[in-house]
Amino acid sequence: MGDKPSHSPDEEADGSIRCSGALTITRAASTEREFEAAPDPLTIDLSGVEKMDTVGAYLVHRAMRDRKAKVVGASEDIEQLLAQVAEADNPAQVRPTERNAPMRALSELGAWAIEAGRTLVGLVGFFGATILAFGSVIARPKRFRLNAVVQRFDVVGVRALGIIGLMTFLIGIVIGQQGAVQLQQFGAEVYTINLIGRISVRELATLMTAIMVAGRSGSAFAAQIGTMKITEEVDAMRTIGVSPIEALVVPRMLAAVIMMPLLSFYAMIMSLLGGGIFCWIALGIPPLTYIQRLQEVIPITDLWVGLIKAPVFGFIIALAGCFQGMLVEGNSEEVGLRTTAAVVQSIFLVIVLDAVFAVFFSSVGWI
Repeated sequence: MGDKPSHSPDEEADGSIRCSGALTITRAASTEREFEAAPDPLTIDLSGVEKMDTVGAYLVHRAMRDRKAKVVGASEDIEQLLAQVAEADNPAQVRPTERNAPMRALSELGAWAIEAGRTLVGLVGFFGATILAFGSVIARPKRFRLNAVVQRFDVVGVRALGIIGLMTFLIGIVIGQQGAVQLQQFGAEVYTINLIGRISVRELATLMTAIMVAGRSGSAFAAQIGTMKITEEVDAMRTIGVSPIEALVVPRMLAAVIMMPLLSFYAMIMSLLGGGIFCWIALGIPPLTYIQRLQEVIPITDLWVGLIKAPVFGFIIALAGCFQGMLVEGNSEEVGLRTTAAVVQSIFLVIVLDAVFAVFFSSVGWI
């Protein structure tokens, strides 16, 4: 029958099919029909086949697998091809085996613990590399990039004044309103000033500023450095002998460390201002009385607590953002994932450190 599988009427009676010519994908449909029409027991004679591809080999293999067909007359090459197709014919598991809920929870917890451990080790290593870079810059002042630091001052500090001021101003109002509602039950509305003053100066102003800087600047650091990794600019820096840590990380860290205390102090003032306006309008406490009361109830240690924590928070935020940016590899989707990780990681570390500071300052008597 030329170049397509063929059989004679005499051979069809006993289920024998003689193939000849090319047994390829172009003849797959007609070959499959002839195999299905042949009665059992099926015998396939491949002595006349000159050419066979994987589709033709799979049709023969399927007949052997499902109908126990007997193959005769196959050349050595065709036998090898049939053996390879048979070896590759393994059932694929489309849907993974579902584990019970406790095992699945333990597996996810273990994966999270391993990832957290790797991240912690990487962060500590990156911290060490950053300290070495600072030492290198101090030893060689000419390598210090003042313009880059000043530019980061603008990004981290000046452009954040609006959103941080608005946020802390509203937080001061919320603290005053919620505190006044509770204190009115005891006729102690005047102590709303104590609540606003101490919680704003000691805790919330610095903490909320750190969270906002992490969302703005930490994510920007990760995205900028991650994009530079994608475009191979970081590799180009290494090629020309420029340290990426000195050029990219050190200016951002300096900007975050220097600007965080200033932003925190600004946030304290805005929070106290919001609380003062609320006390004036809602509680009838004059501004002068409010200011005098603040001077009486806020110890100077509260101001120092807030300002001491601020540069540490700034360092942690810049460290996490730059670290995640340096981990970017592959494609642009990785930039988004690492940016998200930088924000989550920096906020988590800030809150943990805030708790550590609270315990420390209480133990030394700054309460």
